[in-house]
Amino acid sequence: MIQSSLYDAFKNGFKASILITKDSMEAHQAYQVAKFCEKKTSLKPILFPDFRARMGDDMRSFVSEFSELLVKLREFYNSSNPLLISPISSLLYPLPRAELLQSFVIQKNTCVDISDLKNKLLYYGYENVDIVSVEGEVSFRGDIIDIFPPFSSPYRIAFFDNECESIRCFDPDTQISEKTEYDFIDIPPALFSLNQEQYNLLNEQISQSDFDAFSKDISSLGFWFLQEDGINFVKTYESVLSIQALQEAKEIFDLENGLSLNLKDFTSLRVLDIPKNGSLDIEIDKRLLDSIIELNANKSITLLGKNQALFKNLTLNKSVNCMISDCIINISTPTELIISLNTYTKIHKQKKTKIGIDELNIGEYVVHDDYGIGIFKGIAQNTVLGSVRDFIEILYQGQDKLLLPVENLHMIQRYIAPSGSIPVMDKLGKGSFAKLKEKVKIKLFEIADAIIQLAAQRDIIEGKRIDVSLPEIETFKNSCNFVLTNDQERSIKEIFADISSGKVMDRLLSGDVGFGKTEVALNAIFAVYKSGYQSALIVPTTLLCNQHFNTLKKRLESFGIRVAKLDRFVKSHKNQILKQLLDGDIDVIVGTHSLLNARFKNLGLIVVDEEHKFGVKQKENIKDLSKDSHLLSMSATPIPRTLNMALSQIKGMSSLLIPPTQKQPNKTFVKENTPALLKEIIHRELRRNGQVFYIHNNIATIDKIKKQIQELVPNLKIAILHSQIHSEESEDIMIDFADGKYHMLLCTSIVESGIHLPNANTIIINEADKFGLADLHQLRGRVGRGNKEGFCYFLVNEKKTITEEAQKRLLALEKNSYLGSGASIAYHDLEIRGGGNLIGQAQSGHIKNIGYGLYLRMLEEAITQLSGSNIQNPASVDIKLSVSAYLNPELIISDRLRLELYRRLSLCKEIAEVYEIEGEIEDRFGKPDIMTLQFLQIIMIKILANSLQIKAISNYAQNITIIYNNDVKETILASSKDDDDILNIILETLRKKIPKQTDQQDKDR
Repeated sequence: MIQSSLYDAFKNGFKASILITKDSMEAHQAYQVAKFCEKKTSLKPILFPDFRARMGDDMRSFVSEFSELLVKLREFYNSSNPLLISPISSLLYPLPRAELLQSFVIQKNTCVDISDLKNKLLYYGYENVDIVSVEGEVSFRGDIIDIFPPFSSPYRIAFFDNECESIRCFDPDTQISEKTEYDFIDIPPALFSLNQEQYNLLNEQISQSDFDAFSKDISSLGFWFLQEDGINFVKTYESVLSIQALQEAKEIFDLENGLSLNLKDFTSLRVLDIPKNGSLDIEIDKRLLDSIIELNANKSITLLGKNQALFKNLTLNKSVNCMISDCIINISTPTELIISLNTYTKIHKQKKTKIGIDELNIGEYVVHDDYGIGIFKGIAQNTVLGSVRDFIEILYQGQDKLLLPVENLHMIQRYIAPSGSIPVMDKLGKGSFAKLKEKVKIKLFEIADAIIQLAAQRDIIEGKRIDVSLPEIETFKNSCNFVLTNDQERSIKEIFADISSGKVMDRLLSGDVGFGKTEVALNAIFAVYKSGYQSALIVPTTLLCNQHFNTLKKRLESFGIRVAKLDRFVKSHKNQILKQLLDGDIDVIVGTHSLLNARFKNLGLIVVDEEHKFGVKQKENIKDLSKDSHLLSMSATPIPRTLNMALSQIKGMSSLLIPPTQKQPNKTFVKENTPALLKEIIHRELRRNGQVFYIHNNIATIDKIKKQIQELVPNLKIAILHSQIHSEESEDIMIDFADGKYHMLLCTSIVESGIHLPNANTIIINEADKFGLADLHQLRGRVGRGNKEGFCYFLVNEKKTITEEAQKRLLALEKNSYLGSGASIAYHDLEIRGGGNLIGQAQSGHIKNIGYGLYLRMLEEAITQLSGSNIQNPASVDIKLSVSAYLNPELIISDRLRLELYRRLSLCKEIAEVYEIEGEIEDRFGKPDIMTLQFLQIIMIKILANSLQIKAISNYAQNITIIYNNDVKETILASSKDDDDILNIILETLRKKIPKQTDQQDKDR
């Protein structure tokens, strides 16, 4: 009733500063009405986010909504006639006063004390980092400051000495500035606008507090210590409650302890009246729009649409008022009818930071293409023959060291292997790694050959041509009651192109659980049905079979499609189902491996979910079954980029990386494990009738943990699951858990990645510091699968004893729990493991010996070579020049940033790419010095030499020797032995040998 109640209130002269709603949905609905009536009321509507923190919670877990709340609060203070519309959850605690949210201005051509500015931004809550990529971060690099204010664009401020010379926006992904300059920048606080005294006092209060935060600082707990200086909005401003919000207030205060406000604060407020004239909110079925308008012909009718195109297909009489507006209002009064043709669109939030675990960290294992597994020790600067150069230091067996020139950084990568693998370091100079690679290469050629032969066999078979142009197919696609993501739309188009081509489809669809793979497959199934063919969906477990069967029935049966299932629970009528399949009385069947021996009347499409979970024999059966049928494989693990490139030559690939609109991000908390906390976590989930995962990765002590939990919560029904329980029993346990027979699933990290358990929305991970980043992110993804918010708790036994690296890892995950962060967090790890799944477990020994990354690259090369492309990775030129050249640490202070630039430069294939990076260096760090420029010239020499099939370039004084791959030598003479003369003559000589069109981009510059 919120829309009609507020609309009626506005007509009767509603005056208030705050409207309190039940929840975020009701707040959005009220906001739409306030926005629609803004001109008439002169009220500026401001929408608060749904902020559900409870006293003492770590604000890192709520960083997105807390940041938005502070921005909206600042807007409220700065507006002359505001109407704050807020869910009740966001007003349960006093909020900061206006003076704690003050911004300051930096103007172009004015002087600024940089040291004072650094301190001020620290007190304002900005985090000092190497690379600014997320709101609330700042970076100081000599005369250049990058800053990313909350809910704003990131800015780059350049100084000449202490005078502000330019202010420009920059792209956080590319780190490149835009050309447009601004006269000033208004910098709000990232948290609170504190001075030094307030900052020190707040820190002292936080450090002495009893609150359980993993890292006690202003970012995590500062909000709770502003309470004495905060504002109770409910009392301070004229506030009105919706009827639903009043009921919600009573429930919240009944359930929750530790609230700063009292129920009386809310129940004493004025409540928004229900319209006495019979006005009401209505739900509109757009298909019945003409009938609704006809039934209300005696009223003033207004249609809202965000563009003219929405009105074009309607047959409307002249009395209907068509208004361009993006508001969403559907209300009926005795005299008016307002209907919106708009839909709620996905809110595009700022892209969040990337936690790049693909970057090289000191002390980690790396794999060199030629020398194998060693330990990365960082950048080492050495003097060789009087010239200063940067090298990558790698430690091998027997304390041997390899100094790798930074221009060859592309030859190493992080070592990643199957979980639990302990790498064996190689010994330099024995050639053992080369022999090992050769063994792996032989095996990979066998795998590649099998993949290609299968693809070739399928390619010559005539496929069943499916008509995808039928109008009913579009109707089915639009009947799913939600907006498909761009990835889903694209994947459906790719599948339709395959099945209508006349060739047999073989496509892999990759996407996390809940990202809509099944809906994509359903569109293919429907199209196949409309062309008169049957479809089979094959799954590895009975639980998945049940889940898919329910989904298929719900979506397909209303279109007259006959759906059946075949698993171990239908033994009594298995023969009947098999006969119906053969007779064509079943259109779509979902089943486990028992379906692999079935015979069909007219099978057109096979969909295989989680193919990597099937055994070798079962995969052979799938191949036999699908010989002349279209095949769509679905996987919940990302496709590795290298494998994708290789397989895409012989197999179709589609990926779903965008989360659905209705999906909520999970909340992540890092806590010290205590009985009181554990009890609170479990009860919080049980109060909303949910279920809990508890991950304990030690089978030997899992029964002891169960006993401890049941002592805390005596009536809790707990099921145990781990790898030593028989597979059929494991499946029964999962089915019972899915059916709600248990409150908690206590298990090892074996917990299924492909299952959909929408009622299990809290996961507790015990001893989280012992897990890797990718493992933790994947486990976190087990919850929040439905429309409920998921909660993930990373628990550690004693935070004082965990390593600094583990602490960083856990805090990074706590801060980055946003949707789609899987693509940012540990994507390299996740996708490579996905590659392992696709290749199969039998290869784990080979993968352990050389690492996933090199293994996949070698597989790519084998597939490329055998498929006839013959694209070989060219050998890299050996450059031995006695010139000083490196990215100067005085220009680029951070080793991490220099390493990143070295890697990117080592991967450059074109001269133009080097010039782009040179421009980026100047933009981000200032004008390159001579050492940096000379290093860029060495990279250009490397690129040109590789394209000319040059094996080595060296010099002695001013004499330069070039050796080609065919061992032909060429000698050139520089005008002096100075570094610049040597580099210039080499570049000049090589450029003359390059065909003009190849080096055109260089010349254009």
